[in-house]
Amino acid sequence: MAEQEVPLAEDVATEQDYERFARYRIAENGGDPEAFGLSYNVLHLAYMMITDYEALVHREQGWTMPGFRLMFKLWILGPTQPARLADLSGTTRSAMSNLINTLERAGLVERTRDDQDRRVVFVALTEEGRTAVSGVFPRQNGREARWFEVLDSGERAHMVELIRRVVAARPD
Repeated sequence: MAEQEVPLAEDVATEQDYERFARYRIAENGGDPEAFGLSYNVLHLAYMMITDYEALVHREQGWTMPGFRLMFKLWILGPTQPARLADLSGTTRSAMSNLINTLERAGLVERTRDDQDRRVVFVALTEEGRTAVSGVFPRQNGREARWFEVLDSGERAHMVELIRRVVAARPD
């Protein structure tokens, strides 16, 4: 599908063709094709990476990507309150509670109460959880490196900077 031609739906054969066609149709309908293109490509990359990580790293453990992300946070932070985990994960407290319940049933995390204030709950990895995360992380990190090996270190740093800027300016 040539850039200068009016695209036709029947010419859409690849993801790039789809994006160009969608941009054209969005502009035709008064929308912002550039915003669509940015969003579409970021989401497409995220979906592809999550599918890759789950299929090649986490599925054989019986985990989902959100489950691994929670365990990884606990591996890095140590015992953490569920509300803080939800905030750091960009999810609701209810969704975090459900995820914690699932991992707790699997014996990978445990809830404990603060000795000073019994109302305060912390979530921590169990020994089994720590062993599992530390064993799986090198494979996860290897996949991460593979996804971005097409970029040099300056490009990677710039991409991280741009994404952080967008995240920090998150619209209400």
